[in-house]
Amino acid sequence: MKKLLVINGPNLNFLGIREKSVYGAQDYQYLLDMIEKKAQEGGNRITVFQSNHEGAIIDRIQEAYFDGTEGIVINPGAYTHYSYAIRDALASITVPKVEIHISDITKREEFRKNSVTKDACDHQIYGQGLDGYLQAIDYILGII
Repeated sequence: MKKLLVINGPNLNFLGIREKSVYGAQDYQYLLDMIEKKAQEGGNRITVFQSNHEGAIIDRIQEAYFDGTEGIVINPGAYTHYSYAIRDALASITVPKVEIHISDITKREEFRKNSVTKDACDHQIYGQGLDGYLQAIDYILGII
């Protein structure tokens, strides 16, 4: 059994409410259920954490250093584009990490094309909708 952590940043809890044309109509509970099903199918433990607060995300990344987490999937949301603090927290731990974005950030507003957190991760997935989370989990499981 592998122990993974999925971190979701600001506004991800508003899936199915905000900008459905960009993020889809499925709500946050659908994402949680999808990840839980993936965990059960593989006999793994996947914890999901969501916060709209930068410091809480940093605290959870640091906690992962001590709690036996073997890989992290992170959707930093808007923090992707400017949070050097989250980037530094990610760089501080050596477990495999995948940055995930539901939409194709390369085809959106100019500011979304820049990720300061990407280089602290092993891989980046974008534009695959919620399935990108499953791809990220598989990527990490393939490494560990």
